[in-house]
Amino acid sequence: MIRTSAPVAAPGADAWEGLVTTALLGTDRRTPPGAAPGPDAPAALLDAAAVETVRRRAGLRPARAAERPQPAPRDTRPPLPSAAARRLAMLLADRPGPSGGGRRGTAPDLTELLPQWLATANSRGFAPPPHLLPALLDAARGRTDLRPAALEFAGPRALWLARLNQDWRFALRAAPGGSAALPRPEDDDRVQRLWQEGLFAERVALLSALRSREPAAARDLLATTWATERAEDRLMFLDSLRAGLGPDDEPFLEQALADRSRNVRATAAELLSALPGSALAARMAARAAACVAIDHLRTARPRNPGTGDGGPGGTAGSTSAEAATAVTGVTSAAATATVGATAAGEAVPTIAVEAPHECDPGMERDGVVAKAPAGRGERSWWLGQLVEAAPLGTWSRRLGGRTPREIVALPVADDWQGELHAAWCRAAVRQRDAEWSRALLGDPSAPEAGGPGAVSLAERAKLLGTLGAAERAEWVAGFIGTHGLSEAFQLLGVCAVPWAAPLGRAVVDALNIARDAGSYPWSFSGVMGMAERCLDPSEASRLDALLAVPDDPENASPGAGGYWAEAFQRLVTTLRLRAAMAEELEAA
Repeated sequence: MIRTSAPVAAPGADAWEGLVTTALLGTDRRTPPGAAPGPDAPAALLDAAAVETVRRRAGLRPARAAERPQPAPRDTRPPLPSAAARRLAMLLADRPGPSGGGRRGTAPDLTELLPQWLATANSRGFAPPPHLLPALLDAARGRTDLRPAALEFAGPRALWLARLNQDWRFALRAAPGGSAALPRPEDDDRVQRLWQEGLFAERVALLSALRSREPAAARDLLATTWATERAEDRLMFLDSLRAGLGPDDEPFLEQALADRSRNVRATAAELLSALPGSALAARMAARAAACVAIDHLRTARPRNPGTGDGGPGGTAGSTSAEAATAVTGVTSAAATATVGATAAGEAVPTIAVEAPHECDPGMERDGVVAKAPAGRGERSWWLGQLVEAAPLGTWSRRLGGRTPREIVALPVADDWQGELHAAWCRAAVRQRDAEWSRALLGDPSAPEAGGPGAVSLAERAKLLGTLGAAERAEWVAGFIGTHGLSEAFQLLGVCAVPWAAPLGRAVVDALNIARDAGSYPWSFSGVMGMAERCLDPSEASRLDALLAVPDDPENASPGAGGYWAEAFQRLVTTLRLRAAMAEELEAA
């Protein structure tokens, strides 16, 4: 091809469009330019199109070369051991099977093991093989739950690749500082520039990073622009103050109680109520204490066998200590004595409740929402908010120096027990109070295990989250030993991985009992899948005895034995694969 520096005339756009139109209409209806009608017209059209194509290509001006990309940044972390790199390639190549019915077979679900593999690799500080970065980013694009661990493992080169491929732009939004490296806290000029000029996501990342290192500096930075921020932005920024929350944040949060946005005011009140020494906590304690007191003169009525009154969780007609445990979830001498006195019609200490009659402006300023949800009484709605926001230490002083377990065991008059205990549950979770959580959870082997306020599995799971990992596992193991696995799935989700030995044994024993009873294994597929990811791999040898196909008991689901054997085989295979993965990552 001959190149000249002289200007080249633009190709005849009309000529090309004319040829295209002729091709669409057909040469019978429109003759190509310069050709005669007849059987040679189609060949003439193609010849003309070929000439025009050459002319169009020859007439293009040479484009300026694009700027060469900057080299990818170095990743200074140690490389993956070769066996672990091969394992990662296998995990990334696996694709989820079709959803719906059908048997899963005995092969492990590799897609469910990838998050665990990434967590372990990150804890070891390895860098990924460069050639696997595209597959890793593709996996993270399809699964948002993978993104934090995947981007941490991918390192700085993931951001370099994301700037070159639109499909991976999520990495720039998800990774802190993806669009620009976050400045160090001591670099005040860069911090101020990014805070004043950065995109919203960059500002959130900056505030969160600064808060994790220097909480006071982050709060002061937010205060410089607080008055000019949009309401939705103020809410997001305020939420970032949860990390490192302390008494020094109180003046700023007190000012936020007067914010124009109701959501901002509610969040500020929630944060202040998590500071037991704050002025708001003291105001809420005074309001709540005025509503709840001990009545020493009240005679607690036995439950009416015909109505089963006495509050949620009661058993109609029960007046024994066993029934008290069902109501309170607490097996204690206090509960037994209370029921004995109740049965005799004696006066026993009883919690009396007088809910607020109005929601005054001071309560609203402190975060109490005045309008109750549909179907909820206003007074009970206000009471729940006051009790939830009051420091839990209030109640021992208010109720005669009793411990949380003794307080929970007391009867509550006039059907206020459910509302009061539910509010204490929320307060225990908000204030991370393990002692109150234990009292409200009660004994896991109680008939209604979970306690009076924990009326749902979600509430029980939240209360368990305030306990240490070992205590949490022990409680859930006791729950499973008494109640089986049918209600344990959500509780298992808050237990540390790998499961502690007592919890692992409780789960395996419960699965074995379900198998021997002829239960259909699909009913336990969720727990079985969780066991594949969470059981300690050392438990695999204990499961070998469960791999045989058992004889189906009478009235068992057809073919249940074969399904159970297949499920246990998959469980054992997965546990051994997880053990191999851990060994490969420790090879270095």
